[in-house]
Amino acid sequence: MSSFIVGLTGGIASGKSEVSRRFEALGITVADADIAAREVVAVGSPGLAAIGELFGSEVLQADGSLDRAYLRQRVFANPDERRALEAITHPAIRARVRGICEAAASPYAIAAIPLLTEAGGRATYPWLQRVLVVDAPEEVQHARLLSRDNIDAALAERMIQAQASRAQRLALADDVIVNDGHPDALQAHIEALDAHYRQLATAG
Repeated sequence: MSSFIVGLTGGIASGKSEVSRRFEALGITVADADIAAREVVAVGSPGLAAIGELFGSEVLQADGSLDRAYLRQRVFANPDERRALEAITHPAIRARVRGICEAAASPYAIAAIPLLTEAGGRATYPWLQRVLVVDAPEEVQHARLLSRDNIDAALAERMIQAQASRAQRLALADDVIVNDGHPDALQAHIEALDAHYRQLATAG
């Protein structure tokens, strides 16, 4: 059981997934909020049942699974419906991530929460002992989005601007990894943080 939980966050294309993979390679359990978001609306889940009850059968595909494209289009056109959807999914996602972390066999666990800042930070996640921010300059995020997602520059800029600012994310941080170079440059930093977190978890 892990009672020491580190929140991992960062802007789009900052390198959060790469950082997560490298912590996992060191034997650390990582609970990913994006994966949890899919699990809490899986076929047969209470979350999917609640969404179907609220939005009607048109949000379900023929196989009974959630029609994500339709629902996304619908809630982004209606702020009240978006808030209603979030009221169903967000508490379930938080509970799922926390449960995975607390059940971890590793000395500490990482909760990978891309929108930690946007979701209310520590006030929404009071069970995080530390927050690690993966930071990258906007021009680096922009270049990575263009090459990774094969999109145009205007869309890349809108995606970056739709999120919290670097300053807002960094204000939450206990620890920062600046990921503006080659991924291999991350390893030494991650190993140092891993040693630090193991020490803190044992001390706690």
